[in-house]
Amino acid sequence: MLLEKLCNATGPSGFEGEVRDIIKDEIKNYVDEMKVDVMGNIIAHKKGKGKKVLIDAHMDEVGFIITGYNEDGTLRFEALGGINGKVLLSKVVLIGENKIPGVIGFKPIHLQNGDERKKNVRASQCCIDVGLSSKKEAKRVIKIGEFAVFDVKYGEFGDGLVKGKAFDDRMGCAVAIEILRESYDCDLYVSFNVQEEVGERGAFVSGYNVNPDISVALEGTICADMPNVPKHLSATEIGKGPALSIMDRTSIFNDDILQELIEVAKAKDIPYQLRRAIAGGNDAGAILMSKDGAKVATVSVPCRYIHSSVSVASMEDYKNAVGLMIGWLKTL
Repeated sequence: MLLEKLCNATGPSGFEGEVRDIIKDEIKNYVDEMKVDVMGNIIAHKKGKGKKVLIDAHMDEVGFIITGYNEDGTLRFEALGGINGKVLLSKVVLIGENKIPGVIGFKPIHLQNGDERKKNVRASQCCIDVGLSSKKEAKRVIKIGEFAVFDVKYGEFGDGLVKGKAFDDRMGCAVAIEILRESYDCDLYVSFNVQEEVGERGAFVSGYNVNPDISVALEGTICADMPNVPKHLSATEIGKGPALSIMDRTSIFNDDILQELIEVAKAKDIPYQLRRAIAGGNDAGAILMSKDGAKVATVSVPCRYIHSSVSVASMEDYKNAVGLMIGWLKTL
């Protein structure tokens, strides 16, 4: 399954190669042109007429980078992207292309003082235990600069839900691949960008090079539809359809595109929701400001627990995001 293959692949910011290879293989028969730029972004082109349209998704996931060794053979590390210290403790990770297993270690609660129990944990206070007993052994097996990702396998559960890592933004990548399998009249570009989680870096390059008139970023977005969260603070809800954004911290989205997407959703009886938060940002903010600028929008699949070791999403929301985007593109 496409989504399973993408989510199980390793690809933190700056190390997206495994994901890139999967995507290239998936789309090669559906595009007129495909190139990988210097940054590592994939730019796919389906030739057409009229305004230039860019659909965007990012390949990278949050992860870690190895920064040093401790005398006991454990590893020092820092985060790649925004990972809250609360989600680090005792998680299993895979290190580097050889996928060496490790466990993020921290002092057990029995040995923590009052302040330690109250304060958030930082990566610098933790270590990665790879089962070695000396710095010399660790240096032999693992190099400084190796990446690490959470070791979580994709799976189905519950009532049409899926769980796995990197839903932000392999959900968007999967939607973009599905889009490319269809035919359109518009001049369509699809970019699969690198390094979004560390500042939308890849999107500045692809946005500049494509220089679109219109762009839509596809994302896996925040969702907090939980019992202890007031409903008005839940940005999105699982099962209520793809989320359409009005604003986030990097973009005020184009109202004309938003209304077009809503009209398509209503005409095709596709459920949708408006994202009730302005937190976070995505590649649209970079594309908005690249070269001549562009009108931008964001369509997202709601995902619980993003930027942690495991996320949860609805397959119906995913399928409806695909249907909405294909329906909208066919109107152009």
